[in-house]
Amino acid sequence: MKPRTMRTYTLLAALQAAIGCSATWAQVASAAAPTGTTARLGQILEMARASDAQLAAARAAAAAGREKLPQAKAANLPNVNATFNPRRNRDGSTEYPGTRTFNAYSAVITANQALFRPANWAGIEQAELQVLLAEQQLQLSEQDLLLRVARGYFDVLQAQDELAAAVAQRDAMVQQLAQAKRSFEVGTLPITDFNEAQGRHDLAIAQEIAGRNEVASKQRVLERYIAGPLPALARLGENAKILVIDAPTQERLVSDAPRTALQVAAAQTTLAVAEKEIKRRGASHYPTLDLVGTLRSDKNLNFGQFGGSQTRELSLGVELTIPIYQGGAVSSRVREALADRDRAQQELANARREATLDAQQAQLGVQSGAALTQALRQALVSSETQLRSTQRGLQVGVRTRVDVLNAEQQLFATRKDLAAARYKTLISTLQLKAAAGTLADTDLLVLDPALGD
Repeated sequence: MKPRTMRTYTLLAALQAAIGCSATWAQVASAAAPTGTTARLGQILEMARASDAQLAAARAAAAAGREKLPQAKAANLPNVNATFNPRRNRDGSTEYPGTRTFNAYSAVITANQALFRPANWAGIEQAELQVLLAEQQLQLSEQDLLLRVARGYFDVLQAQDELAAAVAQRDAMVQQLAQAKRSFEVGTLPITDFNEAQGRHDLAIAQEIAGRNEVASKQRVLERYIAGPLPALARLGENAKILVIDAPTQERLVSDAPRTALQVAAAQTTLAVAEKEIKRRGASHYPTLDLVGTLRSDKNLNFGQFGGSQTRELSLGVELTIPIYQGGAVSSRVREALADRDRAQQELANARREATLDAQQAQLGVQSGAALTQALRQALVSSETQLRSTQRGLQVGVRTRVDVLNAEQQLFATRKDLAAARYKTLISTLQLKAAAGTLADTDLLVLDPALGD
């Protein structure tokens, strides 16, 4: 008996340490939220939208992508440059006696206006598509944030539900162990049943410790999105109705996914950019025509007997450039662009298949989650009835204490599975809408009424 008692004290000490850590964390979390309030999914979403580093990086990338168009248009606008070259000259010519030293400078202003440059026109068309691609990639990041926040939120709730089940199981096992100890001491319970009760008790304590660690781990993930301590979260009520989209809508979303998914749209734009790149590089074979103007001023500042001199020159004309041979570089760049276009075509095909697969898997998650939730609700009622019957059977001597332990463990396992099934249904619904490219803020906000304090 003594080794068992010492092990129980050791486990209880570990549990108290874990509870202390969790209490400290709860104080930090409660300090981040107003007293007596809990944060719902919509509030966490807004906090993440303001602080998430991945979304901020995507916004910066989109801002950089928008600059592609002004850069491309600049190639068709006037290009003006000015140069100034001051210098000091020393003339030791044998034509004149002595040595002359004097200052001089030259100033040149050149202006160039493209008149006919097919590569520039193709570049502008390509830049417009690149801006569109940057916006689509930003939309993908925003949609990803919705999924990450929703999944992180419900992961925390699921971990908390599992912890609550573990705590309830531990409390039940403590009672069962106390009863078993009393029965063993008076000689009405065999040592094997007492050892069974002790083992279940120890396991329940270990599961509670693991559950608290899991809650803290899931909270850290959500904290990373909001860049701060996580406030207390509103919980999903046990009787809250989970809205499941009907079967025709599910089928429509699955069939639309290969056409409407955001990743498919981005892949289509990437293919269009690759096709414009072929056109832009191929245009290097064509002649170009520019309007060129030059204003030049040269002046020698000689204060000796020969005096100074100054010249000015103004020229305006057109410049025709006909490419003849560049060592095969242009043809090689065109072949490279063709290969990139082929790659983009395959990536588009893969994006469509992935969108279809993601939608189908999400649909299965919605269907199986809804069916499993309904079945587990009934199983929970049955488990509760079975536990009461087993407890009464123990009192009249037709059931053993091991039977009661098994019934209690089955009840807690059913509660945990039911909570997991409900969250799976919610997440799968959001994933199905995301696969079809229709996921929006409202899809998360509509869940707030089902969340209570």
